[in-house]
Amino acid sequence: MNIQIFGTAKSFDTKKAERWFKERRIKYQFIDMKRYGLSGKEFDSVLRAVGGVDALVDWDGKDELLDLLRYLGDPKARADKVYENQQLIRLPVVRNGKKATVGYAPETWKQWEEET
Repeated sequence: MNIQIFGTAKSFDTKKAERWFKERRIKYQFIDMKRYGLSGKEFDSVLRAVGGVDALVDWDGKDELLDLLRYLGDPKARADKVYENQQLIRLPVVRNGKKATVGYAPETWKQWEEET
């Protein structure tokens, strides 16, 4: 497994994800979203893996851009706006090759672990 955890140091779900992988002695790479974010290719890969912008965005957040996203009809325009404003993404984003999850998803990670 080649695990990457995209998150922030202050995100509780990111800390829980790190703890989940540490407890199982699974190596992972932590990438700080505030400092580095997702590259274009990583963003596209995660977008495909999770099933679109709606699954990627933290709709419960307090950012004013969420209102704009709700009214943008074109999925490409929504994806572009989220890429430009990655603080809208629900954390953590956990990647395993071409597979990815958004948020705390231990059931999916357990499946990944069993596949190896």
